[in-house]
Amino acid sequence: MKMKSLAVAIAIVALPATSVFAAALDRSGQSISAFLQPGNYAEIGVSSLHPTVEGKDRSGNAISDIGESYTFGSAAIKVQATDKLSVGMIYDEPFGARATYRGNNNFTANGSTGTSGNTSSDLKTRNITTLFGYEPVDNFKVYGGLAYQEIEKAEVDLRGTAYSVYNGYSSSGEKDSAFGWVAGMAYEIPEIALKASLTYRSEIEHNASTQESLQIGNLLTAVNSGLGQVNAGLAQVNAGLAQLAALPDTDPRKAGLLAQQQSLTATRTGLATQQARLTALNAIAPSSLERASEVTTPQSVNLDFQTGVMADTVAFANLRWVEWSGFAIRPALFGAVATAASPATNGFNLVDYTDDQWSANVGVGRKLNNTLAGNVSVGWDSGAGNPVTTLGPTEGYWNVGLGLRYSPAPQVELSGGVKYFWLGDATAKVSSGTEVADFEENHALAVGLKLGYRF
Repeated sequence: MKMKSLAVAIAIVALPATSVFAAALDRSGQSISAFLQPGNYAEIGVSSLHPTVEGKDRSGNAISDIGESYTFGSAAIKVQATDKLSVGMIYDEPFGARATYRGNNNFTANGSTGTSGNTSSDLKTRNITTLFGYEPVDNFKVYGGLAYQEIEKAEVDLRGTAYSVYNGYSSSGEKDSAFGWVAGMAYEIPEIALKASLTYRSEIEHNASTQESLQIGNLLTAVNSGLGQVNAGLAQVNAGLAQLAALPDTDPRKAGLLAQQQSLTATRTGLATQQARLTALNAIAPSSLERASEVTTPQSVNLDFQTGVMADTVAFANLRWVEWSGFAIRPALFGAVATAASPATNGFNLVDYTDDQWSANVGVGRKLNNTLAGNVSVGWDSGAGNPVTTLGPTEGYWNVGLGLRYSPAPQVELSGGVKYFWLGDATAKVSSGTEVADFEENHALAVGLKLGYRF
């Protein structure tokens, strides 16, 4: 097989699920490889991720698997209009999150504090990128276009004592769409199967109407009830101590009551502090609010490279950078309460990240026979900081992948692949920065299928 045709074969082997698990909210990896295929080309693919994310809260309670499996699709078409001009369209689902806490831990509520349910998050986006390419000289192409992005779903529920006054907070954003832009360049040397491309994607700013609710009133009612019970208990203890006033403190009966008095007094002080805080917040925070929330998905850069290394063999590498350090979500009601609760720091965000994401994937592809080609790869992701949000408590990963491509006819290519992820250990924090749980030794499995057609 010539190197030129080998480059085509191995490129299509690449697992459709190359980035279904990555730092922060990154999912698809936003590849434009289909647009750089020679001639006219179309593809459709599906990827599925099955994560296992378990840990323990800071009270020692077990947190069973919070990872939710999910499946998403991709599609692309590219037309070589002339020798110099090409046009294409790519569909993917670039950002997302799904997690649900279960069991008896600090991230679930059983109603004892006036609220019930489980902490969960569900985010889904769609993106359609339209690209136009121009080849000013042989083997060099510049390209650019518009990216239309839709936030289809954005839901968060915070439950459990880990979230303090936010126990019972919920938000749900309506669908919103916005535009960004894409630009890049590509170079190839067909004789040695060398291809390289550099692609930039702009950030995209959304302003979605968001419905929020916060059950501070319910929490206050529960605290008032608890404070009343503690005061009643303390009154009984004090009455008992009055009857034993003549006895020395070392008397077993009196010593026991004194210990109870000390414990109840400390509990009352804590509840009184909570009562004062909740009363102040309840006075300024409505139980529900609907207002536009700004969410800006980050800018990114993808660098892709491959080259022939020997007969029937190609080496490839992909590098991706995403600016998650500038990403933040702060809905109006959440932000107002956060600012009131922590005025010295001007509040805090519902979700944010401290670091940018770097990820890499390297591997080797080889022609096995006239209809089969395969590849093996190793991947790494830096994560987006640690400690990290409780809604996605992992820090990067390592993975290994296997891919296979079958061509029953010259124009048809069926690709499949699998990747196994070792997820990085992470410390989970709530929005205020308090560390509340640890997640270790977790993993994920991704599978993908893709059908390509040349016309």
